[in-house]
Amino acid sequence: MISLKEWLDLADYRITEGSDYNFFSEHAYSLSSWNGEHDGYSLEIIFDQQTQIVYAVEACDYKHNRAYRLINADYADLDYDKNAWDDIKWVDLDVNNDFIEKALAIKSGEDYDTRVTIELDLPHDLLHELMLKAHEADMTLNDFFLKLLQTAMDNRELLN
Repeated sequence: MISLKEWLDLADYRITEGSDYNFFSEHAYSLSSWNGEHDGYSLEIIFDQQTQIVYAVEACDYKHNRAYRLINADYADLDYDKNAWDDIKWVDLDVNNDFIEKALAIKSGEDYDTRVTIELDLPHDLLHELMLKAHEADMTLNDFFLKLLQTAMDNRELLN
């Protein structure tokens, strides 16, 4: 999980608002950094004031109506808000660097990859087999994984 210091670096130590956020614990607090533009961005962190545990970090891209968040895995099962604002749903991220890359791009007004990064920890023999299959298909390993994941998601949608 991203630390309070990492988030403060992302926000350039520019805090525009703070408030109690008792959803996670009685000592939870949120800090926000908004650039002041309605089509701009905001970053938020929710942490425990006593233990410094970070519960969640959020990045909102108002220009493109996108909202990303990274929730501490220890608290991911809580019934957390589904909508960031209006009918804009949160995109939940799993990888710290994915959040950081998106937040930095949003802050600087640059284009960014809207796909979600996932980490896979595969045994070497399975990874080797998949590398060979990707080679046989004349694809990069990343493209091969994307194809596998897309096929799995398409098949799951057919079942629902």
